[in-house]
Amino acid sequence: MPEGITAEDLVSNIRETFSDSISRHKSGSFFEEDKLDSVTSQFNRLFGREKPVHHILGGGKSADVLLWRNKKISASVLTGATVVWILFEWLNYNLLTLLSLVLVMGMVAQFAWKNASGILNRSPSRVPRVVLPDEVFVNIGRAIGYQVNHGLKFLQDVSCGGNIKQFLAVIASLWAAAIIGTWCNFLTVLYIGFVGAHTLPILYERYDDQVDGFISNVLEQLQHNYRKLDKGVLGRIPKGNFGGKKVE
Repeated sequence: MPEGITAEDLVSNIRETFSDSISRHKSGSFFEEDKLDSVTSQFNRLFGREKPVHHILGGGKSADVLLWRNKKISASVLTGATVVWILFEWLNYNLLTLLSLVLVMGMVAQFAWKNASGILNRSPSRVPRVVLPDEVFVNIGRAIGYQVNHGLKFLQDVSCGGNIKQFLAVIASLWAAAIIGTWCNFLTVLYIGFVGAHTLPILYERYDDQVDGFISNVLEQLQHNYRKLDKGVLGRIPKGNFGGKKVE
């Protein structure tokens, strides 16, 4: 043993070396955990969800209804839509017949209320009147007009954009919608979309990890198939050039 180094100094040096190795090991495991957390966070965002589902749906009362925050209201809305679909599809009511029956029942109810209150109380009570504000119809018209114009703008941009792949994808989507329209009518399609809007968001909010994993696998498979299709077929199609050439 060299001079000037006692047994106590040797033991303390070994202890310090051992402590440094443990601290480095803990530091490395901490960074590895951070890396895993980062990967997990990115995996959860594969489906495009960087914010809560409630915030993506608007964060208002409509989002509360779609996510079943108030089960009574959500169940009432879904039940009402189901009753309307059954009346039109199963019982074969048309809109004019149903509207006439509703108006008849409303007039009979007001007539009975008016006369019964006069007979029982000897003083006729004031029957409540139903008045719809004009802003409701104005807002509905604006919302429909905005969506229609937005859709038309998108279709025209695709038609004149010169991207043959996007053009064929939109044509295929419209063709698929036309085929689905031969299987069921427009009301049934609306009802299916309405039911999906009231069931899929709440299911995704509860089982987001499983859905994100499944969607990730499906997207990877679709991208693989699209690359094969692009290499074999679409890549050989020349891109259109809608810009006019300069004339000298």
